[in-house]
Amino acid sequence: MALMALMALMALTGCEDGSGEAAPGGGPSVIAPGRPGEAAETLSAEEARKAGEERADKPNAADFSYVTRMIEHHRQALVMTDLAEEHADSGKVRRLADRISSAQRPEIAAMRAWLKRNGGDGEGGDGHGEHGDHGDHGDHGGGHDSGHDGAPMPGMATEEQLDELRAARGEEFDRLFLKLMIAHHQGAVAMAKDVTADGEDTQVQEMAGDVAVQQTAEIGRMRAML
Repeated sequence: MALMALMALMALTGCEDGSGEAAPGGGPSVIAPGRPGEAAETLSAEEARKAGEERADKPNAADFSYVTRMIEHHRQALVMTDLAEEHADSGKVRRLADRISSAQRPEIAAMRAWLKRNGGDGEGGDGHGEHGDHGDHGDHGGGHDSGHDGAPMPGMATEEQLDELRAARGEEFDRLFLKLMIAHHQGAVAMAKDVTADGEDTQVQEMAGDVAVQQTAEIGRMRAML
């Protein structure tokens, strides 16, 4: 969207008859709007083109944060689906857990591959400061309610809630699993919406869109099962 805005402004300034401010180096000027709280810049057409290409190709902090945190988010979901295979009473709950697992394992692999391509460690750290040295500690699926950067991660079950789920059996397990997984999915959808608004990377946008669509549909099915 930022690139489209730049191109639209280029078209508008190109139609003017020289009354606008000249960009550095001469030629038509392009006003590039800054992010919230930042001033706009006056760029030449070539500078605007290069800036748009760089912005389109370079992931930003929101992209790295989303991928890093969503890997951990998905890992906990897999812990919960593994428990469903052992303890669920309802065949519908077991089949739902299997579908969730079958969808989220490949998504974790895709997100790890994205991190590796973009300078991360491929395990949930992004190699960009505070995330890069946390390694693979999320694989145990503990009840973390915050991401690697310390910010709250919506929908994550606490360790106490996971212990309760581990101890439950039969119908009690089914109800608790659905309750926790609905909240978990709602958190994932909220994270996907955030990166859609704040991220830059096209592939991350696509991954987030898939998460939002699929998990929203699953929330509806789980609510109907309660």
